[in-house]
Amino acid sequence: MTRTLIVTADDFGLHERVNIAVERAHCDGVLTAASLMVGAPAASDAVERARRLPRLRVGLHLVLADGPAMLPPAHIPALVDESGRFGDRMARDGFRFFLLPHVRAQLAREIRAQFDAFATTGLALDHVNTHKHFHLHPTVLAMIVRIGRDYGLRAVRLPCEANAPWWLRPWIGLVRARLRRAGIAHNDYVVGIANTGAMDEAAWLDALAHLPPGVGEIYSHPAIAGDGPVTPTMHAYRPEDELAALLSPRVAAALDAAGIVRGGFADVFPPAGAARAQAPERGALPS
Repeated sequence: MTRTLIVTADDFGLHERVNIAVERAHCDGVLTAASLMVGAPAASDAVERARRLPRLRVGLHLVLADGPAMLPPAHIPALVDESGRFGDRMARDGFRFFLLPHVRAQLAREIRAQFDAFATTGLALDHVNTHKHFHLHPTVLAMIVRIGRDYGLRAVRLPCEANAPWWLRPWIGLVRARLRRAGIAHNDYVVGIANTGAMDEAAWLDALAHLPPGVGEIYSHPAIAGDGPVTPTMHAYRPEDELAALLSPRVAAALDAAGIVRGGFADVFPPAGAARAQAPERGALPS
């Protein structure tokens, strides 16, 4: 079987340092896709860069934890603090999504607002995923599928890594089954969860040496160097090393040697009736 890889940068729009890294990794490295935080401080800058990069596939990185909301706090008081920021108590919030109708109603409004914000950019929606993989929660996933249909949703990241803990595997299986029933495309596996914030050249080369067949996604959080982390919750990340890996000639050579085809979700899963693209030089799918 052909091995196909989607190479994604998450948190596009979080900081200008992230956006610069995404542009550089796409133009000079192996990056094929980015996931946009529409409510983040540098989202406008990210959109401007994406419009200059027609081969960069851009998706929606829904933020429902540890990040800024799109709606004002007065519209979703059960979800955010006074500054309009989601907390990071995901287990508690997950129970509230299940049990409290007024919380679910506000959650649906916020998810739709983020889809709306992405639609206003004019960028084609390549995929959807969530900050900290919150779409493993069945309520969140159901809303993404239902609301996303109004915005042309066709692909969602399946956060299925080979060494996922045993207790997480049933949830991953439920996500896979739900996406299949809904006819939504998804990757077969992902690389980047166990090494979150540390997808450096060594991690990349090890992953490429052991990729299974099928459609995979490797994601990371690149950024150029600067004063301090791009956000306090990422203080332990190594974004400069992750950017270096995306620019690494050794990584590019390993991809080429393995004959791995690269692209975005729209390239790997073209719309019905469209022919699947053929891989040109260096194994990247054309736009």
